[in-house]
Amino acid sequence: MKNFTLHNSYWLIIILVFVIVACDTSTIYRKDESIEDKTWNYNKIIKFNVPINDTTEKYNFFINIRNSADYSFMNLFVFMTTLYPDGNLSKDTIEFILARPNGKWLGKGRNIIDNKILLKQNMTFKLAGTYSFEFMQAMRVNELKGIEDFGIQIETVK
Repeated sequence: MKNFTLHNSYWLIIILVFVIVACDTSTIYRKDESIEDKTWNYNKIIKFNVPINDTTEKYNFFINIRNSADYSFMNLFVFMTTLYPDGNLSKDTIEFILARPNGKWLGKGRNIIDNKILLKQNMTFKLAGTYSFEFMQAMRVNELKGIEDFGIQIETVK
């Protein structure tokens, strides 16, 4: 059996640091929905039900969009409906910028582009319970080609 050398202990420390960093406990909810045939039909609703217990915590709310490099637009408009635990609802129209005016994608990747876009920062949920977030594409085309996945991610603020 080899002696445990100083060189081996450095590798052990590096691996341990990567394991600790990879165990990010700040994400309380993440779900991504695959878009069938990479074509988001105008009447397809993508829905997420998020249970919230802590109304004192601050959260960052992200939208995850995965598009192909042949997506025809530099942005994505969506209708967002929020249903609150008390039965109230709100509706918003939101634009996500996915590319610069010169056509260079803002997300990561070449053929498939991953975007993690901050929607709301340092927000609080006023009521405990389940929040429903519904999204519909609002791009004025019946079949929006090139959107592969759409999701949300909610993280506690560190």
